[in-house]
Amino acid sequence: MEGVSLNDLPRETVLKILYEINEKGAYSNIAINKYIENSQFKEIDKNFITGLTYGTIKWRLTIDFIIEQFSKIPIRKLSPWILNILRLGIYQILYTDKIPVSAACNESVNLALKYGHKASSGFVNGILRNISRNKDKIVYPDKNKDLLKHLSVKYSYQEWMVKRWLDIYGEEFTESLLQNNNENPDFSISVNNLKISTREFMQKLLDEGIECYESQYIDNTLILKNPAGITHSNLYREGYFQVQDQASMLVSRILDPKPGELVIDVCSAPGGKTANIVQLMNNQGIVVARDIHPHKIQIIKDTAVRLGLNIVKTELFDATNLDPSYIDKADRVLVDAPCTGLGIIRRKPDIKWTRKLNDIETIPPLQLEILNAASKYVKREGVLLYSTCTIEPMENIDVINKFLSLNNDFTLEGFEKLLTNKLIEEANKLINDAIKSGEKTAHEGYIQLFPNMDGLDGFFIAKLRRAK
Repeated sequence: MEGVSLNDLPRETVLKILYEINEKGAYSNIAINKYIENSQFKEIDKNFITGLTYGTIKWRLTIDFIIEQFSKIPIRKLSPWILNILRLGIYQILYTDKIPVSAACNESVNLALKYGHKASSGFVNGILRNISRNKDKIVYPDKNKDLLKHLSVKYSYQEWMVKRWLDIYGEEFTESLLQNNNENPDFSISVNNLKISTREFMQKLLDEGIECYESQYIDNTLILKNPAGITHSNLYREGYFQVQDQASMLVSRILDPKPGELVIDVCSAPGGKTANIVQLMNNQGIVVARDIHPHKIQIIKDTAVRLGLNIVKTELFDATNLDPSYIDKADRVLVDAPCTGLGIIRRKPDIKWTRKLNDIETIPPLQLEILNAASKYVKREGVLLYSTCTIEPMENIDVINKFLSLNNDFTLEGFEKLLTNKLIEEANKLINDAIKSGEKTAHEGYIQLFPNMDGLDGFFIAKLRRAK
């Protein structure tokens, strides 16, 4: 965790953010940006706020389990403010190594005085100091007696998620997945080669004192070791790069667009994959970037202007509808479908709590509807690419198989030559070890990436070709 603040204002800000996330259902990244984007906080405090927020959200179930052991008052009877103060304090005590226990306790007591009353502050003080003295005596569920409960509490996940992954992937892989999802992901960026070469940009980063190294999977991609403040820098404003996970960048590489083509990205926002596509096309051709929400269309436009993407045509459109004007016209169509997001929990830990089991049943019909509509835009011998940021088979290969059963014009097309050998080896090994069901791999038309695969987000990508 970068930076430590002994000031109570950052902690109070975290508390307000936690309240919005846990009590009002706000998205973590949006709630954080609301409080720090245009604030007067220094960079160290912004990092502190972000780290505490994500950490407390990430470990919420485990922390609540611990509260139940040390509190005589059931969690359901605690006020939301006091409960979130306890969660924040316990996270600092148990899961950080740079924050003094005294600071975590004292600032939590101060917050309890402000958002509760004198009795509340005494209650918070007693709980936190008792936990700090007895943290080695906390009793967790026995793995041998109840594996599901053990993994759920140890790694802080809803039991239905753990059970589902145990059923699909088995114990060893699931525990590895749970553990990895609780780690901080790499900070990767896509270098905008329309404006600068990767080597030149690396030098600019070094001049700014930012350490980086090149991705072993994706070209024009860098991993930053100390990225603090990079998105507020002149390098960002001048459009030299965009922040993006390597798995997300891989989508455009597998789509493999060519200069001069017509490409449609039917679910484009926030525009990262659109940007990758334009760069691969060397700003030649047309890329139609669509979304259903006007504010997201504006985000795409802003991204295109900042990065110098001259061939992006933004359109407000519902991807489930069919647009007759593009039927049989597009060389390539990308369906980056809405999904449960179960592959990006590392980046958005609130997904652990906002997603429900029935989402896995209700989302695939929407995905198939979008895929069917988008397929009509693909010209003969054109490419249709389907991607999600989830590891759930019902949203991935099951959707593709259903689509193929309804559309005999399309077949899966291998894309192994578009991947690095390292990525192919790792992906094939993980699929074989985890699923063991004879699933196809990149050479047969699709790939499933997992978060516990060298730091990549969990993505599914399938490439289809329309017949002559």
